[in-house]
Amino acid sequence: MRRARIALATLALSGAALGADAALTPAQVKLAYRSSEAQLLDRHGEALQSLRVDMKARRLPWVALADISPALQKAVLLAEDQNFLRHGGVDLGAIGKAAWDNLFQSRARGASTISMQLAGLLDAELQAKANGRSWGQKWDQMRAAQALEEGWSKAQILEAYLNLLSFRGELQGVGAAAHSLFGKAPSGLNQTEAVILASLIRAPNAPPREVARRVCALARESKMDSSCRLLETRVDTALQRMAVYAELQPAPQVAQQLLKKPSEAVRSTLDGALQRYAQETLRQQLGALRGRNVNDGALIVLDNRSGDILAYVGNAGASAVDGVTALRQAGSTLKPFLYELAIERRLITAASLMDDAPIDIATASGLYVPQNYDKDFKGYVSARTSLASSLNVPAVRTLLLTGLDGFHQRLRDLGLSSLTESADYYGYSLALGSAEVSLLELTNAYRTLANGGLAGSAGLLPRAAEAPRRVLDAGAAFIVGDILSDRAARSVTFGLKNELGTGFWSAVKTGTSKDMRDNWCVGYSERYTVGVWVGNFDGKPMWDVSGVTGAAPVWRELMDYLHQHQGSRAPAAPGGLLRQRIAYEPALEAARGEWFMRGTESAVIALVGAAQRAPRIVYPGEDSIIAIDPDIPEAIQRVFFQAQAGQGLRWTLDGEDIGAAGADFSWRPVPGRHALALVDAQQKVLASSSFQVRGNALPVAR
Repeated sequence: MRRARIALATLALSGAALGADAALTPAQVKLAYRSSEAQLLDRHGEALQSLRVDMKARRLPWVALADISPALQKAVLLAEDQNFLRHGGVDLGAIGKAAWDNLFQSRARGASTISMQLAGLLDAELQAKANGRSWGQKWDQMRAAQALEEGWSKAQILEAYLNLLSFRGELQGVGAAAHSLFGKAPSGLNQTEAVILASLIRAPNAPPREVARRVCALARESKMDSSCRLLETRVDTALQRMAVYAELQPAPQVAQQLLKKPSEAVRSTLDGALQRYAQETLRQQLGALRGRNVNDGALIVLDNRSGDILAYVGNAGASAVDGVTALRQAGSTLKPFLYELAIERRLITAASLMDDAPIDIATASGLYVPQNYDKDFKGYVSARTSLASSLNVPAVRTLLLTGLDGFHQRLRDLGLSSLTESADYYGYSLALGSAEVSLLELTNAYRTLANGGLAGSAGLLPRAAEAPRRVLDAGAAFIVGDILSDRAARSVTFGLKNELGTGFWSAVKTGTSKDMRDNWCVGYSERYTVGVWVGNFDGKPMWDVSGVTGAAPVWRELMDYLHQHQGSRAPAAPGGLLRQRIAYEPALEAARGEWFMRGTESAVIALVGAAQRAPRIVYPGEDSIIAIDPDIPEAIQRVFFQAQAGQGLRWTLDGEDIGAAGADFSWRPVPGRHALALVDAQQKVLASSSFQVRGNALPVAR
C-alpha cells in the first residue's frame, strides 16, 4: 500500500502545471564554481602545476563540454536520462514507468532527469536527506528543472551537470574523476572508461563488485564488445588508483609558498622550461652521486637585474625539506666577501702575498689550527691565488686583518640574516664558512657581487623595480669577480680543466662544509646568478665529494642552458681602478697584469726580510710520541711529515734521504726513536726534529 501511495502521488505531480521559478544563469554557476586546486603559472602565464588547497572535496578547473569525451556524454545519457534531448526538464514517460515499477516490481526505479539532478546540485534545499527527498522537495525540484530548461541550452545543462557531479569519494566533477581514476584529461576518455564513470553516478561509493555489475549491464546496453571479466578488472584498477597527479611536480615548494586560495591562479617569476630543466638536471646528478651517499640537492637561478627567481628547486631528492630556504654550513662560499672587505679597506690587494703556512691562533676555547682542504700548504701565494684556489690559511690570516666583527657585520649587511648577532659565536672559523646560511640568501649575496656591490631582494612574484642599496665597494667587487673568473688562479687547487670553466665569462666559487655534509657551487654571469647545493638533510657526510664533482656539474649545466642563445661579457671596470703590470721577487708567481684600487698599485711585489719564513718542521714536533694503532689496516696507516718553507729542500730520516719536502711526505711508521731533518742542496741541516714511534711493528706485506 505504501508503494501505491508513492506511485499515485508521483503521477499526480506529473500532471500538475509546473511553475518556472527564476533560475541561475550558466555564467553565474560557472563563476561560483571553485576548484579545490590553485594553479601556479610561470612568468609567461603558462600553467606550471596545481596544488590542492581545499581539503573538503577534490575539484579541478571547470571543463567545457567540447573538452569532454563524446563517449562519456553518450554513456551518461544512456545511464541517466535517455530522453534528455527531447523532454523539457521532466520526463513524464519515465515517471510513469517508475510509478508502474514501484507498484508492481520488486526493484524501485528513479525518474529524475539530468535537469532535475542538476537542480538538486545547484540548490541545497533540493538535495536529498538521509531518508530521501520529501514530496515538497520533489515538487520544487521539478519546477526548478523546468526553469533551467527554459533559460539554459541542453549543452549548458549537460556541461554543468558533469562538472558538479560527485563520482567517487571526494572526487567532484569530470575533471577530477578522469585525472584521478584514469590519469588522463576528460577529452581522452575511451568507451570503457566512460561506462565506468557513468556507472558511478547513481551510487558513487558503492563497493567495487556492485560498480562492476553496473558497468557490465551498461556495457551490454551500449552493445560494447567487451567481457564482464575484463570490465571488472578495469573497474578494480581505476578504483584503486585515486591519484590526481602522479607525475613529478616541477615546483612543489613554490606552490606551497604562493598558493593559498581555491581556484586562484598565481603568476610567478619562474620560467617553466628552465624550471623543468633545472629539476631534471639536479635529479640526474643526484642519481649519479647516489653511490657516494648524496641524497638531497637544491638550486636557485636569479635574474641579476630584477632579482626575479627564474628557477627554484627546493629538493630533487626524496626529502620534503626545502633546500632553498634550509640553513646549511656555507663552507668556502663566504671567502669572496672576506677578500672583498679586505681589498675595499685597502688592507690587501689582489697581488698581495699571503702566507699559506701552518698557523696556531689562541682562542678562549683553545688553539684554532686551520688546514687546507687537501691538507697541504702552498707557501707564499698571492691573494688572487688564495681566493681562486680556496686556500684556508690565507683566508684566516685575512680575517685577522679585517677583524671578526667587521666581517660578521658585512655578511649581515649582505642579507645573510641567519647569522647570530654575536661574531664570537663563530670565532675565526667564520672565514671558512662555519656559519649556517640558506641557499636563497647566499645566492642573492653573490648577485650583489654580480651587480657591482648593489644589493636588492630576490622574489617569486612580479613586482615593480626596487631601488638598490650599495653594500660593497664597486671596485673591490669588480676585483673579486675578476679573481673568481680566473681559471689560471684556481688551477692550483682545481686544475685547468673542470666544471667551473665555462665558454663565456662567469665568476664562480665552490664550498664544502666540515665533514663533507654540504657541497656548494655559486656563481654568476653578466645576466644570471646560479646557486646549487647537494648533500644530506639528515646530516650524514658524503663520501669523497668535492666542489667540482658535487654541485659544480649542475651549476655548469644550468649556465650552459641559460647562455645557449646569448653570450656573457666581462663587466667594465668602474672608476677608481687601474691595471698594472706586476712581477714577483723572488718569482713565486709569473708576471702578469693585475687590477688595483687606485693608490694601492705596485709594479714589484717583493718578499724580503722577516717576511721570508725560515724552514721548520711542522710535524712531527720535537719529542713527539707516535703510537701505532693495531686496529688500522696496514695499507692506510701512515705518518705525514709536514714542513714550513720546504720548497727546494729534502727530507732525511735517520740520516737517509727519503724525498722532497715541498709537500707533505707519507711515511709508514716503524717503532723506535727517529731523527728527522730538512736539508738543502748542500746537505746542510736547516731544521730537525726527534720523535719516537711506539707499538708493535707492522707485518711486512708479502
